Amino acid sequence: MDGLMQFTTEDGAAVVVEGVEDESGARLVSRGNGPAQAARTFESSLEGVRAAAESALRVFRDGALRPDAVELEFGVKLTAEAGAVIAKGSAEGHLVVKLSWSPEQGRTTAEAADRS
Repeated sequence: MDGLMQFTTEDGAAVVVEGVEDESGARLVSRGNGPAQAARTFESSLEGVRAAAESALRVFRDGALRPDAVELEFGVKLTAEAGAVIAKGSAEGHLVVKLSWSPEQGRTTAEAADRS
């Protein structure tokens, strides 16, 4: 079984996650019987992922495409030392982007009035 890591939220709540063995064979080690203590809070661990999501949304919303909706899916791995990292998928970093447009929202007011 992989080791457990404990993150603390900014409100003081404990969040325990299951750690995974990386490719080098390194494993989490804790003192005593409890989970390994993360060096950062849960929120600060996720800060880099939030910043990456904001940047990706800016790229897709501010371009010529102008989608009505943008959906981002990140694979996130939590580590005791580095916090949250975008997890590797099948070959590289994991990021799924879905853009959608609604036919109704693409019409101008004049086009909508012509159809009435």
